[in-house]
Amino acid sequence: MLTDIEIAQNAKLISAKDIAVKLNIAESDLSMYGETIAKVSNYQKYISAGKQGKLILVTAMSPTKYGIGKTTVSIGLADALNQMNKRACLALREPSLGPVFGIKGGAAGGGYSQVVPMEDINLSFTGDFDAITSANNLLCAMIDNHIFNGNELDIDVESILFHRCLDVNDRSLRDISYTIGGKDKDGNKQSLTRKDSFSITAASEVMAICCLAQDFDDLKKRLGNIMVALNKNGEPIYARDLKAEGSMAVLLRNVLSPNLVQTLVHTPAFVHLGPFANIAHGCNSIIATKLALATSDYTVTEAGFGSDLGAEKFLDLKCRVGELNPNVIVLVSTIRGLKFHGGQTDGAENELEFVEKGLDNLYHHIDTLKTTFGVNVVVTINKFLSDTDEEINLVIEKLKEHGTDAVVNECFAKGGEGTLDLAKVVLDNISDKKLKFAYNLEDTIETKLADIVKNVYGGNGIVLSEDAKKQVEFIKKAGLDKLPVIIAKTQFSLSDDQTKIGAPKDFEIFIRSLEIKSGAGFIVAIAGNMMLMPGLSKVPNAEKIDILSDGTIVGLS
Repeated sequence: MLTDIEIAQNAKLISAKDIAVKLNIAESDLSMYGETIAKVSNYQKYISAGKQGKLILVTAMSPTKYGIGKTTVSIGLADALNQMNKRACLALREPSLGPVFGIKGGAAGGGYSQVVPMEDINLSFTGDFDAITSANNLLCAMIDNHIFNGNELDIDVESILFHRCLDVNDRSLRDISYTIGGKDKDGNKQSLTRKDSFSITAASEVMAICCLAQDFDDLKKRLGNIMVALNKNGEPIYARDLKAEGSMAVLLRNVLSPNLVQTLVHTPAFVHLGPFANIAHGCNSIIATKLALATSDYTVTEAGFGSDLGAEKFLDLKCRVGELNPNVIVLVSTIRGLKFHGGQTDGAENELEFVEKGLDNLYHHIDTLKTTFGVNVVVTINKFLSDTDEEINLVIEKLKEHGTDAVVNECFAKGGEGTLDLAKVVLDNISDKKLKFAYNLEDTIETKLADIVKNVYGGNGIVLSEDAKKQVEFIKKAGLDKLPVIIAKTQFSLSDDQTKIGAPKDFEIFIRSLEIKSGAGFIVAIAGNMMLMPGLSKVPNAEKIDILSDGTIVGLS
């Protein structure tokens, strides 16, 4: 049996120019990165033309540490739609090096449902993440440089809000300290100890800004609006006060242009940017999504982790900002995921019992998407070789009793051919229903967060730490309390405790702190012990990845 990377390396790719032809994108609007990768530089020409296809969002039940397979299903579904002579396109997130070298692996799909060239997409690609990292850290350097050279803005070193980032998992960078020298504004020598921290690039505000910006002017405005620190009177200082937005925009000059690649069977795919859904907003760029909608009849996109994380942020944040309205949602489940949420332990017998118990988690996601957001939902079972007919039939029967049909797909083993049944049901469920939201923007920060917990997670509400209460008051004082909110929490549970699997009840979400993302235009509430810089696992994927003497990469998944 071939591995993912072997399947990808055996694929016969066509030129990105030929992929662009399928979308009626002119060759003159492409910036080529080799033969099979291109950026669409003149994207606004197509978006502003006014055409808009149907939007299909792929999300999932709460995942295991190995994921559920949303990207693989998304790719298989788009391939199947094209096989049915529907003009379909993908809009996916770019992989981060953190998971690639960590535990989860790459994010280019798997088996016979992949976007290619797989190695390039998973390993720095067109340099978008590198540019975001550089722009982020340039702003950090300019903050320190300002303090070193007299601190005319009177920055309070203890109240710096903007932090460095790096696109690898490195727990040792969660907390650092260093010394800033120089002179104060009165000319006196100074030696200040500065505490700082790194987040992973996918959690950077600059990443979120690039995903939400809708043109280059919007990008520069959002960069200037980044709140970087407070002065000693407790007043906000912005990136524009440091005159940083211009240089940051220069580093990001190519980032807004969506990346165009292909699947194994040459379905067009925009793979563009990618914040994590457990610590950021979990969706690809608005620009890439709108470009896909403008150049195809059906756009398949996905949002990270379970529907309580990626889909909630897609619907409550991205759809609000980008004025998007999904026409149907595909909810991915797996037998392994159901067993996990049913409490299966190694060596346990009667696995059907764990499958049935785990259905409570799936039921919750179904009901939330239908009731809270008002969108049609199609459930699919992402089939693996280890799944038995008895297990699959049990799920189909129980879901039917719950009022939902489930469609088995075999996208991993058979690509689009194994996803045709799903594609047909998805087309039957396309609707123009108006999207509903989980909270009202005009409500208080506390009410918005509580509404997410009640309406999406199934909990009772929130508990704010003393620090978080003070931060809420500052947000109100700064006039930012009407911004959208997102919650950074574990992906393994609907609660903020990853050990509470299934569909827990009667819980509250503990909000440890709040972060202001005034440039991106939202507030992040950090729940429980959520870390913005992941660590590597005991045996990371980095130990398996290698490059041979002929340049062939092995071990990538």
